Amino acid sequence: MFLQRLLLAVSVLLLYASAAMAADPELVVLPIDRAKFLAGQKFDLEVEFRGAGEGEIKLLIDGSDAAKLFGKTPVIKHSDTLSSYRFNDVTLKNSGVFKVEATATAGGKTYKKNVSYTVVAPQSTKAKNVILFIGDGMGLPSRQIARILSKGITQGKYNGLLDMELLNDGTALINTSGYDSLVTDSANSASAYATGHKSVVNAMGVYENSDPDPLAHPKVENIAELVKRTRGMSVGLVTTSNITDATPAAMVAHTRRRAEQNFIAGEMLKADVVMGGGSWQFIPQSTPGSRRKDDRNLIEEFKSKGYTFAGARQELASATGDKILGLFNLDNMNVYLDREILKNPDVLGGFTDQPNLMEMTRKAIDTLSKNKNGFFLMVEGACIDKQLHIMDWQRSAYDTIEFDKAIAVAREFAARDGSTLIIATADHSHGVSIVGTYHERDGKNGREAVRTYANSIYPTFADANGDGFPDDPAPDVTLAIGYANHPDYYEDFKFHTKPTAPAIMSGDAATANIARAPDGVMYRGNIPVNESQEVHTADDVPLSAAGPGADYFKGVMDNTEVFFGIVRALGLDPTKK
Repeated sequence: MFLQRLLLAVSVLLLYASAAMAADPELVVLPIDRAKFLAGQKFDLEVEFRGAGEGEIKLLIDGSDAAKLFGKTPVIKHSDTLSSYRFNDVTLKNSGVFKVEATATAGGKTYKKNVSYTVVAPQSTKAKNVILFIGDGMGLPSRQIARILSKGITQGKYNGLLDMELLNDGTALINTSGYDSLVTDSANSASAYATGHKSVVNAMGVYENSDPDPLAHPKVENIAELVKRTRGMSVGLVTTSNITDATPAAMVAHTRRRAEQNFIAGEMLKADVVMGGGSWQFIPQSTPGSRRKDDRNLIEEFKSKGYTFAGARQELASATGDKILGLFNLDNMNVYLDREILKNPDVLGGFTDQPNLMEMTRKAIDTLSKNKNGFFLMVEGACIDKQLHIMDWQRSAYDTIEFDKAIAVAREFAARDGSTLIIATADHSHGVSIVGTYHERDGKNGREAVRTYANSIYPTFADANGDGFPDDPAPDVTLAIGYANHPDYYEDFKFHTKPTAPAIMSGDAATANIARAPDGVMYRGNIPVNESQEVHTADDVPLSAAGPGADYFKGVMDNTEVFFGIVRALGLDPTKK
């Protein structure tokens, strides 16, 4: 009895101690420790005293009062549980390491938080243009799958390399994690490329504070804003997803929630060439299919600002001018297999004249290169990721090949131009892998027809017309593909003529979709039951680069360094007016 009472007393004390610890105020400095800036890059600096409504905050940078250093009066706010001390649109113009010291007092106690920032000096100009290719979710296995299908392999040697693999002036492995989590999403990872700063899942161009307003978080100047402010360059965004989706949005927008797509659509006016899907964010809510919450007609707004609008492939081909808005589907554009080969009208949903990524890339380069000051262009192969989420590796592979063909267009331009840096990488990876090959030549099927080791004879993909795309996505010997992270799902190892989800939600749990492969085998999932799709991984992703400044990329690098490689190549100097 005594022991039970003692344990109860200890439990109560621990409970009170935990409550006291939870209630203790916390001092947070944003940007976070070890943040890195280009000298003259604009950012918001905020100190939050969480858990103390009337805390007095002081901020020193290298021993000097921040208000005097920036020549600005801080914006100070108090609530019942929070004090905020913030400077908007400030810069650090000298290179070096800066020690940032925040102190706050409340209830007779003093709290301290120290962080350091690194500021790098601008470099000499090398490149006039930069084209950043992002294969969304395209890890190393995705590249290899595309290489097998597009180039072929004979007696263990590949018959050729992808165009992205010929970008060999710089090669690196890129870490993709955000500052809040090991496994990231496309918003956070693309934001690192656009700003040189880590963020959190679902955020872009901001550091996360406590404000419920997703547009009120501390901002960091992004690449689109920098090239326009410092050089008068043109900006282009091309994607096969909604143009307001995470990756293109991260190049121009600042928001804690990537779902703020009505807002993001308006931010696309920061770019000169905008191409992809997602017209439902640009048409008034009174128009059928609209996803807007107001009657703003952004297509007409773009036109009024000098943009030529294209809603189909033929319209894009004839589009002229220095600015183009191309929107080719209400939602994401259809994938290459469905759009260019199968052409099933039920799948296309009426959008039967969509351009491919090569055509969009060529038109974007032709338009942007008219600017004598140069351009920054981001091209995304978005559905590489989206098809891996639904575990449709064939559709993902064809989109990877399409993405690579767009890189070939850029390489042709760069060879003529001589002053263009091309970077090809991914924002994050997926847990997809080549297990071996699959065939039913001997009557076996299902998992028994997965051929491993010596039985993994080479696949029989053929490309009779030499366009780089296999004539048939389902040859008699195909690849056996496995996934490291998936829900319950049915697998028959075959190509499905219609895209189907691996699982469907039933209440709060995902249930394997037997309609996907009624004759297949059900594989138990290894992720939480509320996940109905295959999910991202924390694997490093490959980066290949060619052109002036490509030598920056080598070894193992953080994803934020892609930004610094871009601004270094361009020689951007935000310290100059």
